[in-house]
Amino acid sequence: MGKGFFRRKVDTVLGVDINDSSIKLIELGRSSGGFSVQGYVTQALPPQAVVDGTLLDLEGVGRALQQALSRLGTSARHAAVAVAGPSVITRLIEMDAGLSDEEMAWKIQMEADQFIPYPLDEVAIDFQVQGPSTHGPQWVSVMLAACLREQVEAREAVLALAGLVPRVVDVEGFALERACRQDFASFTPGHRVDGAQWAADAQGMGVACGLALRSFAG
Repeated sequence: MGKGFFRRKVDTVLGVDINDSSIKLIELGRSSGGFSVQGYVTQALPPQAVVDGTLLDLEGVGRALQQALSRLGTSARHAAVAVAGPSVITRLIEMDAGLSDEEMAWKIQMEADQFIPYPLDEVAIDFQVQGPSTHGPQWVSVMLAACLREQVEAREAVLALAGLVPRVVDVEGFALERACRQDFASFTPGHRVDGAQWAADAQGMGVACGLALRSFAG
């Protein structure tokens, strides 16, 4: 809690974007000028396997992810994935600046029913301090993220089916925002990546790039 959205501490992760029509998979590394694209692929999903961000056919999505991994040819096995759709709730709230992460977590759990229209035992909740509040130095702005736990568990199950270890479950909008803060279209293509093809495909890899960038978050 407090260190990212549904996140465990990780090293390098693969960015796995599961949307309604396809899986986009990317592996990033560090280069002298910033970031390098080690490899990326797009794999089509079976029809109706994912609808409005809800994974309906876990085995079908898992098979597609296995195929994407085979095409990528990576040995990396840690992955970051995102939740999306109407079950994801985000709220910017104000909290006492003097609270520790543990105290914020406790207070959010106690007051979560003010922000979340689901039974609390059915949701995963996380938060991240955004910075000082405009309401005064005694407050900080905190981004609260909540999602139906079944959505998180479905993505973790799909990663496991493909032999990946889930290390980060992010929010799709946050991942895209993170990517857009970088000039990711100019990331240096690695030796296995065609630079011209990457230039053509980069914009469509935004969510996957944002997820893979979690590898390098402080």
